[in-house]
Amino acid sequence: MYSKFQLAAKYLKYYFTSSNGKGHGTHSPFIFHLITNILNNRKQYEEYTRVEKLRSQLLSDDTILKIEDFGAGSTINKTNNRTISSIAKNSAKPKKYGQLLFRMVRGYKPKQILELGTSLGITTSYLAMGNKAANVITMEGAEKVAEVAHKNFQSLELRNISIERGNFDHTLSAIINNQSSFDFIFIDGNHRQKPTERYFSELLTRINNDTIMIFDDIHWSNGMDAAWESIKNHPEVSCTIDLFFIGIVLFRKEFLAKQHFVIRF
Repeated sequence: MYSKFQLAAKYLKYYFTSSNGKGHGTHSPFIFHLITNILNNRKQYEEYTRVEKLRSQLLSDDTILKIEDFGAGSTINKTNNRTISSIAKNSAKPKKYGQLLFRMVRGYKPKQILELGTSLGITTSYLAMGNKAANVITMEGAEKVAEVAHKNFQSLELRNISIERGNFDHTLSAIINNQSSFDFIFIDGNHRQKPTERYFSELLTRINNDTIMIFDDIHWSNGMDAAWESIKNHPEVSCTIDLFFIGIVLFRKEFLAKQHFVIRF
């Protein structure tokens, strides 16, 4: 993983070399709509308040959980005993990105949603609230964390979420085999190059023309940089959008040429 200094330097380079995020020079109507109506949508939805209230409660919860970490680990905690507040602070996506995912789901109405990496369920809640008619499958390796997430879904009265517990390496295949395709996929569970590339390869068997696949922390390490480049260059990929902390992947056949955007967000 990169040090804080290395990551800050990479972010500054991204910030000053990325496009301004206004959609200028974008020829695809789909991409133009995504940038102008989804990325730049400043409306404050009432769902934001509900999820952020939950986040605030979790940030003040000092309950200690003994958890299993199947991913690349935490840059903050080197112990398996973590407080809920620590997990909420260091593992949950900031509201800026959770709310972006909410707007994407709200705008495109995916019916089958898959999330790799539930954590405490904050981002999952945003996904589920974006389309109450969607079926959201979220995967979490740490049993105690999954228990807290389940309680959080109950408190928000979200009934369109199912949690699959266990190591992704053991559980993902069964989930894939039970679904014909996924319309929206968020991968935030194992920030290593090889597992990320493997999940991408496995999930390619369950995409459709409208599938949106999103990867978290695409510039978190040399390995994740390499994984992102590999994903961008895959022949099934028609377009990518690099927002630095997350990467959006599209598979739309109507795009006549492969396109890669780096957009300031």
